[in-house]
Amino acid sequence: MERGVRRHSVIARYWAATTTKENAPLYAHHLSSSVFPELQRLSGYEGGKLLQRDDRGRVEVIVITFWKSLESIRAFAGDDLEQAVVPDKAAALLSDYDRRVKHFEVIAGQ
Repeated sequence: MERGVRRHSVIARYWAATTTKENAPLYAHHLSSSVFPELQRLSGYEGGKLLQRDDRGRVEVIVITFWKSLESIRAFAGDDLEQAVVPDKAAALLSDYDRRVKHFEVIAGQ
């Protein structure tokens, strides 16, 4: 670390799924109206993004949430930090999804 530069570490939690063209807007609505607002109530949650792309008749979605620390993720996900948290309502809108998530340290960004 450079002298005089203080690094603020943020953890990105990455998770992917697939859905149908019909269910993609329903999943996006569920995430925006239910999941993200619930996460905003948690200490250490710093925001989230939904990415989406059409892939030969199916829709791939990626959800990335940002957290202050692994401890703040633990308060949300439990002791098994890499276990995906997918409520039944969300799972019903998905064709398939990752059962495990990945965590990345955010190194640069705007």
